[in-house]
Amino acid sequence: QVQLVESGGGLVQAGGSLRLSCAASGRTFSSNAMGWFRQAPGKEREFVGGMSWSGRRTTYGDFVKGRFSISRDNAKNTVYLQMNSLKPEDTAVYYCAARSTGGAFPYTREYEYDYWGRGTQVTVSS
Repeated sequence: QVQLVESGGGLVQAGGSLRLSCAASGRTFSSNAMGWFRQAPGKEREFVGGMSWSGRRTTYGDFVKGRFSISRDNAKNTVYLQMNSLKPEDTAVYYCAARSTGGAFPYTREYEYDYWGRGTQVTVSS
């Protein structure tokens, strides 16, 4: 089992930045591919970005367009989502997810992840 806890969300003005953190506990974190998803009110959950277990590969949703970046610190069992140039349409609950098995990166679908955090709210004002 892996427990995930997101933090770092909040209210920010358009054009601002936030860094979300996802702290993992439980089984070995360094062997998990990690992902970030988000869900806005009335919309389906969508893929934001993901990182391979090694940290050498990343992939992002099309809407990111170079604004967000994922990193991980295996020594701290933490993965980060740095979000820059935020827009009001980025307002959503952001979820961290972990995959428990290997496979073929990238993993962009919800069903490809086994563990989920409870999410952190990000609100971007115009």
